[in-house]
This record gives sequence, C-alpha cells and structure tokens, in this order.
Amino acid sequence: MATIGNTAVTLADWAKTQDPDQKQARIVEMLDQTNEILTDMLFMEGNLPTGHRTTIRTGLPTGSWRALNAGIPSEKSTSAQVDETCAMLESLGVVDVALADLNGNTAGFRLSENRAFVEGMNQTMASGVFYSNDALAPSQFLGMSPRYSDSTAKNGQNIIKMGGAGSDNTSIWLIVWGDNTVHGIYPKGSKAGLDHNDMGIELVDDGTGKKFRAYRDHYRWDTGIALRDWRYAVRICNIDVSDLVADTAGTSVKIIEAMIRAIHRIPNLKMGRAAFYMNRTVRECLDIQAMNKANVQLRIDEYAGEFRTSLRGVPFRTVDALLNTEAPVV
Repeated sequence: MATIGNTAVTLADWAKTQDPDQKQARIVEMLDQTNEILTDMLFMEGNLPTGHRTTIRTGLPTGSWRALNAGIPSEKSTSAQVDETCAMLESLGVVDVALADLNGNTAGFRLSENRAFVEGMNQTMASGVFYSNDALAPSQFLGMSPRYSDSTAKNGQNIIKMGGAGSDNTSIWLIVWGDNTVHGIYPKGSKAGLDHNDMGIELVDDGTGKKFRAYRDHYRWDTGIALRDWRYAVRICNIDVSDLVADTAGTSVKIIEAMIRAIHRIPNLKMGRAAFYMNRTVRECLDIQAMNKANVQLRIDEYAGEFRTSLRGVPFRTVDALLNTEAPVV
C-alpha cells in the first residue's frame, strides 16, 4: 500500500512552497519542459466511442485501352479500414483541507498544485506522442516511433537512417498535421484536451483505514493519434548525438541532407501544417550551423521578438520529450 506522503501533499511539501512571509511562493519550475508539438497538433473528434476509424484507398481503377468493336472489363476501387484507439491519461490530486488553509490563501496553494499536474501530464502526453506503444502497454495509445521502427516495412521509405549504432541516438521528425494526414483524436462525444474536475472536499483514506478531509482534483486526458496517411510523416533516426555535437560545420553528420530528403518524401507539404520536431540538443546544433552559415539552406528569422529557424520554409520546433538514448532502428 502506498504511503500517504507519496500521494498527497504533506506539511513538509507545504512548507517548501511558502515564502518567509507565509505567502504562496512563486515556484521556480525547473522541471518544466518545452514541447511545442502539443501546440501544433491538430485534434479532431473520433467517429468511434473509443477512437477513430479511417478508410484508406488501397487500389484505383486504371482504365483499359479499347479497340473498335471490342469491350472493356469492369473495374472498381478497393479500400481498407484502420481503427485507431484512444487512451486515458488520468491523475488525482489530494490536499488536506487544514494544510491548504494554513496561510489563508487556499486558492493560491491549490492553483500552484494544479500547475504542476498540468505540466506533468503535458510531458507524459508529449512523450507518448512518440514513444507510447499499446502492444507493450495495452493502456496506452500507439505513438509514432513504433509505427516507424522497421525500415523494411511498407512505410520504410519514410524512415531515413543515419549512422548511429550506439546508445546515444535521437530522431528528427517531419510531420504534416492535417485532417487527412496526421492528427490527434479524442473519443466521440467527449472533449479535446486536458480536463480538470474540482471535486471539492471529500473524505480520504490515509492508508491506515483512517479518514481525513481533503480537497480532491481529478485530471483526465482521453487522447490518441490517427495516422491517416503514413506518407505525411518522416522519421530521421539513428542520429549519433555525440557526433552531431562535435560537428559544428555540418560536414560529417549530414543532417541537412537528410532533412531535405525528408521534405521530398512528403507528397504535398500544403496538405497541412508542417514542422520539423527535434530535441533541444539537436536544435542547438542546427542553430549553430545556421549562425555559422555552414549551410545556406538554414534560415533564421525574427518574428514577434523570437528567433525561428527553418529549412525551405518548414519551421523547427523543440520537443524536450525526444530522447537522446533511442535504440538504433534497423
């Protein structure tokens, strides 16, 4: 049985969030991440209570050359259906009423706790977009990496392998978000995004069978991914991180060449919102290459006080959830 200190805020936890004047402290959120993919993802309501069913064209009628006084065969198109499932990401917050009311700023204290829950679930979601695998963990949805993990599969042409073979590999993703390409889903009849339910004050078990009054907060995010057309996502994998960091001129690790290849694997960039997703280490290396003019294809613009790097009009986006310890894709 879990101890109450692991599942609810303790007096020691409370004290760490207070300024000397006993007001709610402005916490330095050193655990926060930047996961810009969550602001880019298009979300659509699924057509199933548990997800979304996509119908895919698998064959086209080709027509026949006809001679005079000769007939032609009948033809038809063929299609297949794919069901994508959603998963339920949930969390419960528990704060002793007496503890939350200690400094007379109950709302501020609970707001601070809520922020931590939202950030934590955002990080779990961002990681899940790439690494969740319902084949290994049935309670999860199917993320992008398991879908693009076999270069011999049909979608293997959208897997561009670099030279990394050790344990310090990462990936860059080119994804075109759109209603007919790739998008997030939520179950039919529900709502998109993270849902917070203030459950008010309830009696909570302290782990020994005894009860205490506590504020309860419930967080829920029902979501998944619909990969409607695999041609609109490209994975550049097996990027050796240590080699990339050392290659400030971009001559040995030919990342830009691979990214240009990725762009050409996409049938039509105008089908949706396109972006390159990479972690902070890779973004740093490419920004240095852009600053050093190591590659004329890289461009840095300033927009609304923010510097943005792009390649042939496709912006770079930072995703801290992308690991530097990926296993090599074969």
